[in-house]
Amino acid sequence: MGTASQLDDATVESLRERLHGAVLQPDDDGYDEARSVWNAMIDTKPAVVARCTGAADVMTAVDVAREHDVPLAVKGGGHNVAGTALCEGLVIDLAPMDWIRVDPAARTARVGAGATWGDVDHETQAFGLATTGGIVTSTGVAGLTLGGGLGYLARKFGLAHDNLRSVDVVTAAGELVHASADERPDLFWAMRGGGGNFGVATAFEFDLHELGPEILSVRLLYPYEAVPETLQFYEEFMSDAPNEVGCYAAILRGSPEYGLPEPLHGETLLAFRGLYAGDVAEARAAFQPLRDFGDPIADLTETMPYTVYQAQADELYCEGHRNYWKSNFYDEISEGFVETLMNHVESIPSPYSSMFFEWMEGAIAEADATAFPHRDRTFSFTVAPKWTDSERDEEHLTWAREFHEALKPYAADGVYVNYMDDDEDDRVRAAYGDTYDRLVELKDEWDPDNLFSTNQNVEPTV
Repeated sequence: MGTASQLDDATVESLRERLHGAVLQPDDDGYDEARSVWNAMIDTKPAVVARCTGAADVMTAVDVAREHDVPLAVKGGGHNVAGTALCEGLVIDLAPMDWIRVDPAARTARVGAGATWGDVDHETQAFGLATTGGIVTSTGVAGLTLGGGLGYLARKFGLAHDNLRSVDVVTAAGELVHASADERPDLFWAMRGGGGNFGVATAFEFDLHELGPEILSVRLLYPYEAVPETLQFYEEFMSDAPNEVGCYAAILRGSPEYGLPEPLHGETLLAFRGLYAGDVAEARAAFQPLRDFGDPIADLTETMPYTVYQAQADELYCEGHRNYWKSNFYDEISEGFVETLMNHVESIPSPYSSMFFEWMEGAIAEADATAFPHRDRTFSFTVAPKWTDSERDEEHLTWAREFHEALKPYAADGVYVNYMDDDEDDRVRAAYGDTYDRLVELKDEWDPDNLFSTNQNVEPTV
């Protein structure tokens, strides 16, 4: 792959003439907004940002990158913590492609690759429908889906990409193709879990499911001293819970952003956030054992619209913060895991930092036929410091790395590809697990020159 300097003025001007959307360079209005991403640690300055309005624009931009041998990146929601949405060459910005078309009778939705999960929830909930999305409304549909798609509804309806019926893809050759279980099934398999390695997804078709608009939102808070016994009960509870129960756990410092009273500000807390993908009356019964356990500081359980529930974490995961993540899958909450956790959570370095559990099992374990290889894992645990002062970068990175390293003896194989940071190239094989070799074969077929390499990269052998 060449350098950004190979995009000369004549090439850029030609791209402007051929594209329906805007073509932005560093001196243009809107350039800084177009290159901004969720993680404020990422400050990459592309030579050109092509703000594509449709598949035709994407095809043109891919052709230019291939023909001039320049680095290429694809930006959907720009939410990936590693900053893979940007490079110093040509960035395809899909943000203008944020359209959504819901067919309430068929219970399907076609979604443009620039849409966010907040966009999807807004449209689908108008018909009392939903599909598995992320846990923050600003997360892009494309990135989350291509890497797997954990979310509150995954235990009931499967990962985001388990609900994918088809996807439109612009290939490295600049061609638009359609992939589904019946059409190019190998490519369809690879796009569901293989990240952005095989082309630029321009449109997704999802299955939808009845949900809401009102759901039961479960929020429980426990003091630091109660963490060990409460986590052990959390494991027991989730192991027996019906698939409709989705419940995340997090260890964090109390702050106003969590809607907590001042006495809890700065205190280390264990928090549960859960929902029930079904009837509210059934939800109360299903969550009652968890709500009855121990002596929580607060039980903020209430009914609310699903769209409101999905937006609850937005203030905590908004743009402008510096972020660094270290994550692993686990099979159990062992005594050693809890002891190690307790040794590190007292020193949470900043108010926005957290560590969160995403319980899997349920429909995630029951599905198959995609490139996501970690369906037999019990939960994902992520150490996620968040801060604003760049002078404290090393402090936060060191804390996360040491915490992550200390947990390694208790971890299972693998890491969720969407949670890998930018210093983890050595974990790519672990992220794709036993699907890696097949992914390489398909990479050889669809992108032998590795045009799509600004990602958790599957390298071709050709």
